[in-house]
Amino acid sequence: MGIFGKSFDQKVQEAVAAIGKMGLGIRDLRAKAEGKVVTLEGQADSLDIKGRVMAEFNKMVNTENTVNKIQVQQSPAVQPGPALTPQKTPEETIYEVQKGDTLSALAQRFYGKASLYMKIFEANRDILNNPDLIKIGQKLRIPK
Repeated sequence: MGIFGKSFDQKVQEAVAAIGKMGLGIRDLRAKAEGKVVTLEGQADSLDIKGRVMAEFNKMVNTENTVNKIQVQQSPAVQPGPALTPQKTPEETIYEVQKGDTLSALAQRFYGKASLYMKIFEANRDILNNPDLIKIGQKLRIPK
């Protein structure tokens, strides 16, 4: 423990342990901190759980950026069979948030309409909890 309380790494590890005990459907949850940037890894049963784990972690630890590399495990019943063709995913751009950026400004820049900011927010729900709270350095997916 540091002079002023728990270290950043201790807070990260305590948050990971607490989330692991919540019974959310996350397995092998681990975090790697580099400075104040944390990368979460593990396996989740669904995309919803992946997002919920990220939200819970961000409530517990104040980071400069949290990278969500949690993998979603498909259940065997959902995996495509040989007769199914894989669907093409929509193209997207990755944008690193700069000082003064807002989702509305990014929507104006990429789509020509500031009112489409929710399209960017929805594409980044795994790292964003609120469309008004984006952080410098976050890497946002901008769907086409």
